[in-house]
Amino acid sequence: MSFKTILTIIQDNEGAERVCGCACAIAERFGAHLIGLHAETLPVPYVSAIGFPDTELIEATAEANRERTQEIAAIFTKATSDAGVDAEWQSLESFSSDPTHAGIAVARCSDLVIASQAAPEGPAPDIGALLFDAGRPVLVLPHDAPCLSSFRRVIVAWNGSREAARAAFDALPFIIEAERTEILCIDPADADGAAAPGADIAAALARHGADVTVHTEESAGRSAEQVIVDRLAATGADLVVLGAYSHSWLRELIFGGVTRTAVQSMPVTTFLSR
Repeated sequence: MSFKTILTIIQDNEGAERVCGCACAIAERFGAHLIGLHAETLPVPYVSAIGFPDTELIEATAEANRERTQEIAAIFTKATSDAGVDAEWQSLESFSSDPTHAGIAVARCSDLVIASQAAPEGPAPDIGALLFDAGRPVLVLPHDAPCLSSFRRVIVAWNGSREAARAAFDALPFIIEAERTEILCIDPADADGAAAPGADIAAALARHGADVTVHTEESAGRSAEQVIVDRLAATGADLVVLGAYSHSWLRELIFGGVTRTAVQSMPVTTFLSR
């Protein structure tokens, strides 16, 4: 199993070089075709004080959109050319300011989608839309940590859910290459004579050639996301694999959760799937 079609969604020109560099390195390693995508919001038909369309403002907005798109396209083209990666560029316009919405159709035909956490002052990409509507795994790059293209140590957050299983197997190309993969079980239920928590998924991944261990941890009053962050720090892991929205989407939206932390502030690269 390998990633052969990778889509990278580029939110803005500030982080374009960083995202493109990481996406190119991953595409080069897997011999993948890389699609770069950026979408701009269609200009709003502004109306002047006397009730007529403000054509000058509309044209100025459209021109700014074109210039930004050209700048990002140039960054992507240079990065892929320097890396010698088979690539294509797509620029779209939509009524949404988030390129993740415009890129759903392209994402559905990709093995992997690469996106970035938003900078603290920047717009947050709608990773949930990709996970729910595209049905493809998403690699979320941290905004204030190195963007890696290969991973030495992986943590798979395991709760036995369908989403966790999907994420673990979708992430196999990275897991197989890693030096060590840890199955992290938080507050596992009593086994009652069955296999120990995490043992079955560890054995399944090991059959693919992965070096896998199992670690169980009590939350001791911490949230699940804090347990994961603490374990990342303790092990030096550089990739965490999560089943996205394994709790109710509404619950995560209102109260937060591991998926929300991954999208907004997880300190390492996060592989999400559902």
